[in-house]
Amino acid sequence: MYANIIVDISHEKVDKTFQYKIPDELNGIMPGAPVIIPFGAGNREIKGFVIETTDICEYDESKIKSILRIDNKSVEIEGKLINLAWFIKNTYGSTMNQALKTVLPVKKKTREIVNRTLILSAKDEEVTELIEKYTKKHAVARLRLLNELMRSHSLPESLVTGKMKVSREVIKSFLDMGIIEIKSETSYRNPVNINDLTPYDIQLTSQQRQIADSIVDSHELVHLIHGVTGSGKTEVYMDVIERTILGGKQVIVLIPEIALTYQTVMRFYRKFGDRVSIINSKLSQGERFDQFTRAKNGEIDIMIGPRSAVFTPFDRLGLIVIDEEHETSYKSENVPKYHARETAIYRASREGAKVILGSATPSIESYHKALDGKYQLYKLNERANSNKMANVEVVDLREELKEGNKSMISRKLDSLIRDRLEKKEQVMLFINRRGYAGFVSCRSCGEPIKCPHCDVSLNLHNGNRMICHYCGYEIPLPKLCPKCDSKYIAAFGTGTQKVEKAVLKLYPTARTLRMDLDTTRNKGDHEKILEAFSNREADILIGTQMIVKGHDFPNVTLVGVIAADLSLFAADYRAGERTFDLLTQAAGRAGRGSKEGKVVIQTYKPEEYSIVAAAKQDYELFYKQEILYRKLSGYPPMINMMAVLVNSEFEEVAQEAASLIKTTLESNKENLMIIGPADCSISKINDVYRKVIYFKHKEQNTITKYKDILEQEIEKYDKSKDVLVQFDLNPLTFY
Repeated sequence: MYANIIVDISHEKVDKTFQYKIPDELNGIMPGAPVIIPFGAGNREIKGFVIETTDICEYDESKIKSILRIDNKSVEIEGKLINLAWFIKNTYGSTMNQALKTVLPVKKKTREIVNRTLILSAKDEEVTELIEKYTKKHAVARLRLLNELMRSHSLPESLVTGKMKVSREVIKSFLDMGIIEIKSETSYRNPVNINDLTPYDIQLTSQQRQIADSIVDSHELVHLIHGVTGSGKTEVYMDVIERTILGGKQVIVLIPEIALTYQTVMRFYRKFGDRVSIINSKLSQGERFDQFTRAKNGEIDIMIGPRSAVFTPFDRLGLIVIDEEHETSYKSENVPKYHARETAIYRASREGAKVILGSATPSIESYHKALDGKYQLYKLNERANSNKMANVEVVDLREELKEGNKSMISRKLDSLIRDRLEKKEQVMLFINRRGYAGFVSCRSCGEPIKCPHCDVSLNLHNGNRMICHYCGYEIPLPKLCPKCDSKYIAAFGTGTQKVEKAVLKLYPTARTLRMDLDTTRNKGDHEKILEAFSNREADILIGTQMIVKGHDFPNVTLVGVIAADLSLFAADYRAGERTFDLLTQAAGRAGRGSKEGKVVIQTYKPEEYSIVAAAKQDYELFYKQEILYRKLSGYPPMINMMAVLVNSEFEEVAQEAASLIKTTLESNKENLMIIGPADCSISKINDVYRKVIYFKHKEQNTITKYKDILEQEIEKYDKSKDVLVQFDLNPLTFY
């Protein structure tokens, strides 16, 4: 027998399998096993992964080397996950080795925690004799241990060597004498501190019950629940999960942010007990390894986590739930740039599982597929507790400016904040900032400076140059607004610290909390801030998008959106969708308790369709406008798009490789639409030059075909060692 093995070297040149003999002692080795093999002319020992086993020898048998041994220091890759790695490699573009490392939630084994217990095994008369003997010898430590063992018969070794101050030599001598025996038990590191054990007892509404029953009884693969904020999507998930587990299957629950984990896990623990676990990047290596092991051993039924949880090694997978499925954090920013939603759907289709997608603001792609009949669509149009949706008011900052208010807080929002503070109710202030601060707009008419070719905002660069990140179109920064000739034209940008400073000045007696990347760097920071706000230890919570997703604070009756425009005019064709999503999610945080909620959206462009639809909390209204824009402009989901990123330390090599890619694409016979090459928005990082090319086609198979052709062409390129080419299918970020 032979094994086709991928070697543990992240480089395109070795992105292929190497064949090795399977020695007799390793017969029965399974795909996915980590092995040590001799590699290259010097036969240096390196690690590889068995991709498949076969009885067909593909080379001269006399030249084929043998596998040396299993690598017991590594974690075995499940055979199913190897198939998933192939899907990711072929779909999103990467080496097989990069894909394999992606599907491995845990890379290395970690030392197990072993709890040892000393158990008295000698007879009472033997112990009595020893006590007399050690009393005469004044052997204080030995006496202390024997007396305690006589009372309790068993003691944790950590207590004996710790508080009782008995040395390991004493323990060993008692062990050798047969006075005690030691029982060892492996325990798992638990990443969850359970402090809420109130039973989960929520009855489903008739509409929720109907949806849950339909999903359980259906033979469809993908189910999309479009439910307004607070409509009880989680209750539907819980019911379907419970029935899936009762059927002997396991469940993966994906959530978009680590910030959501605490509240979500508490809810699941109350319902399902300790058969639930979590995995995320903030766990220690030991905690991650233990959760991985528990999943692999079938000791848990539910794994909750962000996108990497889709690779949980369950062998009886029955359901994958993706909450807030529209979130961009489900797309990896590192190679391979896989999307957890599409990866989950592929995995479920291979393993006979179902997928539930849930959102108050479904992604345009998912909703389009649901309307096309590819996904089963369900709607929850009312809040589960019969509470009214929050009342939303849009404030035109252009009018505020005309009337002399240059503060970032409008007069309307100011009066409402003062009212809520007086009533001892809570306020959330949201800054709509997702890393976009460079777009330029007119403060008088609200119009951004846009690219005439791509219908996205131009970004301001050094030297007052305005550049399109899609096609390279460039103009100098205008002195006057092209639309209204106003001189009030400038780059837009603000931040949470700036807002916090203004809030403290305006409301000196208010207790404030800030939640952003700076205040949540350490493990547990998210939970501390959210718990403090939930316990009413603060009046005002200021933060970025992480404060508006999924959290439930009954005493919050006012949500203020400081600057809706920060994402609205980003240099990105998805800017309208992201703005609508964030504003709708923000509006959903108010009025979740018994008191009525109010939302104030501040903007320089109140007539923009995404803001109008968000204020009405009308997804269908937004979808109709947005899908028309995507169709006219040629963007996903009406068409598929691949971004090709070219990186090199040598500018001329980056340009030459980008030109080679464009020439290769232009020789196609499939009517590809090609844009670029152009400099990336940040054209050089750490002395590496960056170029980008986009190509589009209606069929994803055609996109994948040309991705494969480009990979082959780059491999043949004589300067390939000086260039790194990466691919991003239907990118969610601009380059």
